[in-house]
Formats: sequence, structure tokens, C-alpha cells
Amino acid sequence: MINKKVLAIILGGGQGTRLFPLTEKRSKPAVSIAGKYRLVDIPISNCIHCDIKRMFVLTQFNSASLNRHIKNTYVFSSFSNAFVDILAAEQTPDNKTWYQGTADAVRQSMHHLLNHEFEYALILSGDQLYKMDFNAMLKEHIDKGAEISIATLPVKAKEATEFGILKTDDESFISSFTEKPSLEKLKGWESEVSEEMKQEDRHYLASMGIYIFNKDLLIDILSNPDTVDFGKEIIPKSITENKVLAYQYEGYWTDIGNVGAFFEANINLTNDVPEFDLFDSANVVLTRPRILPPSKISGTLLKKSMIAEGCIINAKEIERSVIGIRSRIGKETVIKNTYMIGSNSYQDIDTLNHNHENNIPSIGVGDECYISNTIIDKDVAIGNNVHIEGGSHLEDTEEENYVIKDGVVVIKSRSVIPNGFVLK
Repeated sequence: MINKKVLAIILGGGQGTRLFPLTEKRSKPAVSIAGKYRLVDIPISNCIHCDIKRMFVLTQFNSASLNRHIKNTYVFSSFSNAFVDILAAEQTPDNKTWYQGTADAVRQSMHHLLNHEFEYALILSGDQLYKMDFNAMLKEHIDKGAEISIATLPVKAKEATEFGILKTDDESFISSFTEKPSLEKLKGWESEVSEEMKQEDRHYLASMGIYIFNKDLLIDILSNPDTVDFGKEIIPKSITENKVLAYQYEGYWTDIGNVGAFFEANINLTNDVPEFDLFDSANVVLTRPRILPPSKISGTLLKKSMIAEGCIINAKEIERSVIGIRSRIGKETVIKNTYMIGSNSYQDIDTLNHNHENNIPSIGVGDECYISNTIIDKDVAIGNNVHIEGGSHLEDTEEENYVIKDGVVVIKSRSVIPNGFVLK
């Protein structure tokens, strides 16, 4: 089978400064999404559903929690060659630097990759939300005799300015490339797309940062130590020297590169018919199986919200919010447009009683609070009568316990917000 000849390489990204403070203590692929998953679960699930079960995750920042998640989640049969392994940046006699870019990460890891037989390298990003049939892309790559294939997404003109835009010929091979062109320079960069995409005015092909390389070509390209990035260096140069195919993908895809995109992606999951369907039984997102009780909800008005397992909720109202695992929310509290990531463990009764008697906030959200346009990171303790109201009226700032970015308030992991705190 074709997919037995594929080795998947998932790029964990750099320091993740645009997602700070969510990446303050974890790598980008380890960031929680939808209340119970990690971002890395998305590319891994896509691979597994395509029967691509040999995967490396390349990372170098805060990789401990990611390593723990992968070790506890992706356990395959002892009689198969399936694996998901983490390759963290390491110093060797030949290389004493950290990863300098996406291509450099693969170059530095090549001696590990070459311990496995493969003909095609499937290179993926660890911070994107989508569902995709990689086998269809691989089949087109082979059938058309491509040396490199790039997954592309048809976009509108106003969106094209944020991407690398590819121009294709009649056979879908890429003839030219431009990085984040201005609207004035877009004329002539239209490519042939489906009738449905034309009707939506999506005439421009944006690179999704998903690549297939023939093994020998990848080795040859990476033999040049001066090239460190796929998107900015290798792809533009390869278009003039190699057969580079554009594979058109027309489904939902979003790059979760910053706090605003992360917040929007999670809140959009509460839509009646979300673009990213978590309820698709044929393409379920895989993650760590947890032994948690059902969520217990008392006297709460729920509107367009998602509640993960193991929650204890006594709130007055929760609207258009995602509530993560083991979340606790007190009486008369209102939560709107908020992603509450949850907690790693429960506090026992003695601890809760002690905190109550001494006016110490417990992990979760206390009584009579109002919280909106906020991300509450893991293991946060918010006291009673707290009012946090994010929005465009707030300026970007960083404090000890919280950060404001693009109007979204992010409460840092393990922070304690005292009773009566107000931010609005």
C-alpha cells in the first residue's frame, strides 16, 4: 500500500511567542483545544485515519507536557511498526545549534528519519485545525510524477495578502510563488479552481504549509545548510528547479498561530453547524482516553456551549463558551464567549473546605462572577465576585496573572485571581 511508504513529520514550531502566554509552559502542539484535545492530536488523527502510522513530532521548546501527552495517548500494538515519537532539538558533534527554521529542524533530525524505510516524507504543521485525506494528496503526487506537492487552499483576494500565493499551470504544477502580496499586486495571480470556489470568489491558491517530498530530493535539498525554512526558501527555489504540484483542498482549515485565531477557532466550535465537525464519527479526533465521571450541571442555562467530561457546574448562565475537563463553576456566575481550558486534577473536599473558610479561591471559577471574551488557562483559581470583560476596548498588556491580546483576556495557567477582582 502507498501509505506504507510514507513517513510523517510534524513540525512543532518555534517558541510560539504569538500564542503566549498559552505557550509559556508548553509547546505549541501541546496547547489545549475544544476542552479535551491538544493541537498535536489534529495532524496525528488525520494521519491515523489515512493509515499513516509512523510519525515524528519535531519540537524544541517546553516539550515535557507534549512528550507526556503523546506517551500516554498513542500506544500501538507491539506487533506493528506504528509509532509517534518526539524528536526534540539536540546537540550533536556535527550540530551544536537549535532548530533555525522548519527545514533546519528536518535536516537536524534526518539521521533519525533515515533509520526508517520510506519513499515519501509528509511534512505537517502542529498548529493547524483541519481534516484532510492525505492519501488522496499522495495519490495525485504519484500519478502526476511530482517531486514535491504542496497542499493549497483557494482563498479570496482580501485573504490572499496573508499567505504565500501559488500560480499553477493547466496541469496543476506550480509556475510561480509570491509571499503575502498586496491587493495591488494580486492581478494575474489567479489559478484554475473548482466552480464552487469560483462562485465564492476564491481564485487564489494559498499554501497551507503541508508538503510531500520524494525522499531522495528532500535529502539532496537539505544537504545545503544555508537553507533553513521550507516556505520562505526551499519552496520558492524548488518551483524553478523541480516538478512542484499544487494539491487543492477545499474543506475547513485554519492556522492557529496567534491568540486571536486560537480563541476564534475554539468559540466557533459552539456554532450550530461548526465548520470543524467534532461529531464526524468517520473522522473522529483522537486523544488521550481519560477515566472521568459525567459532568454534573445544576440550575444552569446553557446556550450554544460545549461541556467536556468531569465538570461540576452550578453557574447561572453559560453562553457560546467551551468548558474544558474537570472545570468547576460556582453559583450565580455568568460566562459568555469564553474558553475555559479546565484542570489537571480535582481538589479534595478538605482542600475546598479549607479554601472556603479562609477566603482562598479554589481551582475553577467562584460564585457570582461575570466572565466574557476570555481564555482561562489550566488550573486557574478565580475567586468570588470577579468581573472580567474582554473586548476591543482593552489595550494589549501583560500583567503577572493575565495578558490581553487583541481584546482577548488570557488568564495565565495556575494563576490565582482574588475575590472582587475587576477587569473591564
